[in-house]
Amino acid sequence: MKKYQVAIIGTNIGAKHFEDFQKVSERFNVHTLCGLTRESIDKILISNTNTKVSLNFDDVLKVKEIDIIDICLPPHLHFSACKKAMEAGKHVICEKPLVSSLKEVDKLETISRETGKIIFPVFQYRYGLGFSNLKALIKSGLAGKPLIASLETHWNRGKDYYSKPWRGTWEGEQGGAILSHSIHIHDLVSMILGPVSNVFAKLSTRVNNIEVEDCAALSIEMENGTLVTSSITLGAANDTSRLRFCFEGLTAESAASPEKPYSPADDEWTFLPRAPITQGQIQDVLSKVKQTKSWYAGMFEEIANKLNGLPSDEVTLTDARNSLEFVTAVYASSRQNKTIEIPIDKKNKLYNSWLLN
Repeated sequence: MKKYQVAIIGTNIGAKHFEDFQKVSERFNVHTLCGLTRESIDKILISNTNTKVSLNFDDVLKVKEIDIIDICLPPHLHFSACKKAMEAGKHVICEKPLVSSLKEVDKLETISRETGKIIFPVFQYRYGLGFSNLKALIKSGLAGKPLIASLETHWNRGKDYYSKPWRGTWEGEQGGAILSHSIHIHDLVSMILGPVSNVFAKLSTRVNNIEVEDCAALSIEMENGTLVTSSITLGAANDTSRLRFCFEGLTAESAASPEKPYSPADDEWTFLPRAPITQGQIQDVLSKVKQTKSWYAGMFEEIANKLNGLPSDEVTLTDARNSLEFVTAVYASSRQNKTIEIPIDKKNKLYNSWLLN
């Protein structure tokens, strides 16, 4: 199998990407790390690394050996960076949120089709044993019909977090807790339960002196009829993420460990049977689930599978589009104080940008 050469663009979350690429070093090599300053890059690279250093994105795009551009830049730079990378003949990995509107997602889909290059959006929370177990139970038929789910994204973000001038602004961050924090947990619900049908949202700024929201309460209905509630705040004492799914055959719940707020798939999960399903039946299914790599490493491994033509479970451009369509509907609901149906029609002005009031 081919070993892919990657250039990481950005040194903030890019440091986490670099770390997890080392866990799949048989399939990827970080060829180049590109940042604004040599100092920010040196904090990531170890002394004996073979990774090259660049301070110029355009120079990186000219390097023929590089197969993949991994974009870890502030959100407002994502669209232009993805576009330039694909037009330079590179596949793309891009951090969330992928872009700033449904219109931009559709433009990237066109560019991807024209260039033959794939965009892999980042939703690393999908990967880990917890969700592998839950998906196996669903596939086995033991879970049965989904009934209801509840979500908690209760994190602590204050002045230090918002010290970067682009954070907390519509122009720089493109949104608040809905876009930058709970986007992961909402993606997980769609991964398990399928598409969203409609949402009613209440958003508020109650914790920080910022432009965008830092608290929210959502009521969500899925296309399969499952009812979901989502509670979000950046004013909690610590960081916890909790998911609870009630199916007709079992209840699945993450432990919401403070040690694992950003990797719920690696959290402790409980799977409790509802008669006539038994705990023995559940354990029999779980005993056959294989341990896989988690978080970014798990995501990168699925990307390599896709590029090598193997069975894969990578995050797709469609997944990112569905996520941003949900974000658009949430902002529309909050501003209009009504339930918003999905899909969002192209005639809707928010198709061009949810930043419009």
